[in-house]
Amino acid sequence: MRYLFLLCAFSFYLFADAHIFLYHRFNDDRYPSTNTQNSVLRKQFEFLRDNNYTVVPLQSIVDKLNQNETLPEKWIALTIDDGYKSFLNALPIFEEFGYVFTMFVYVEAAEKNYPDFLNWEELKELEKRGGTLAFHSYSHSHQTKQSKDALRADFKKGLELYEKRVGSKSSFYSYPYGEFNDEVRNIAEEFGFSAILNQNIGAVSDKSSVYDLNRFALVGDENIKPFLRYKTLEAEWIEPKIYPSNSNITKVEARVSGNITKAKLYITDLGWRDIEVKDGLINYDVNKKLQKSRVRVILQADDKISTKILVKD
Repeated sequence: MRYLFLLCAFSFYLFADAHIFLYHRFNDDRYPSTNTQNSVLRKQFEFLRDNNYTVVPLQSIVDKLNQNETLPEKWIALTIDDGYKSFLNALPIFEEFGYVFTMFVYVEAAEKNYPDFLNWEELKELEKRGGTLAFHSYSHSHQTKQSKDALRADFKKGLELYEKRVGSKSSFYSYPYGEFNDEVRNIAEEFGFSAILNQNIGAVSDKSSVYDLNRFALVGDENIKPFLRYKTLEAEWIEPKIYPSNSNITKVEARVSGNITKAKLYITDLGWRDIEVKDGLINYDVNKKLQKSRVRVILQADDKISTKILVKD
C-alpha cells in the first residue's frame, strides 16, 4: 500500500507544470482590454498565497528547464509587458505580498519618455523593489510584418540602448503583441537570450523549450483558479504552421503525446468542436475562411492544452 501511494505521488509530481502570468496595465480604466484593477490583483495574490503557491523569479523556471529537472507544480512567475507607468499603482501590492516580477521594457517608449510609460530612472528603481528588467523590442512593432533586415536592426538598436541604460544584457525577451512565426523566433534566438516568452495559453512543463515559454495574459476580473488547472499538452503542430495565404484554413493536423482518443479544437470566430485522435494524430478538416488577421488555434484534452497563434503578414 505504501509503495502504491509513493508511486501515485511520484507520477503526479512527474507531470506537474508551472505557470507564467502576464499583466499590462493596472488601475487604468482607459484601456479595459489590457487593464487589471488593484482589487482584482489583490484577490489573485490572496488566492496564490492562501493555496500555497510560490512566486519565483522567471530565472528559476529557466534554470529548472536547462537542468532537465521537473518543475514544482505550484511555482508561479509573474511578468509585465511594455512598462506602463500604471504599474506604479500595483507595485505596493507586489511588495506587500513579497512577489517578485519581470518587467519587459518597450525601449523606444522609455528612451523617448512617452507619457504613459516608465522612464529609465523609474525602471531602474524597480530592480531595487523586486523586479527584473528584460527586453521587449525597440519599436514594439508587429514583427511578423517586418523584413529580416528591419527586424535585426530593431533588435540591435533596442539591445544597445537597453544595455547602455540598464548596465547589463537582457536574459529574456517577449514578443510584442505575442505575435511571432518561425522566422521571427529564429532571428530572436540569434541575439543570445536565455529564454523567449510568447502569449500562448498554456503551462510550462519539463518538456517546454526555453525559447517558447507559454504565458497566460490576465485581464479584467479574472478568476485565476481556472488557469492554474491547465497542464501542457505535448503537441507537434503540422498544419497550419503559418497564416494561410488565401485566408482559408483547410485543416488542422497535429501529433500529440499520451493516450488521447478525444480532444477539443478551438479556432477564433469558429468556436469549439469535438475531434477524434487516432494513434496520437489529429487530422481534422476545417475548410473555413478566417475573418481576423490574428487567429488563435487551441487543442485541449481534459486539462492539457496547446496553443498556436496565426498572424497574417
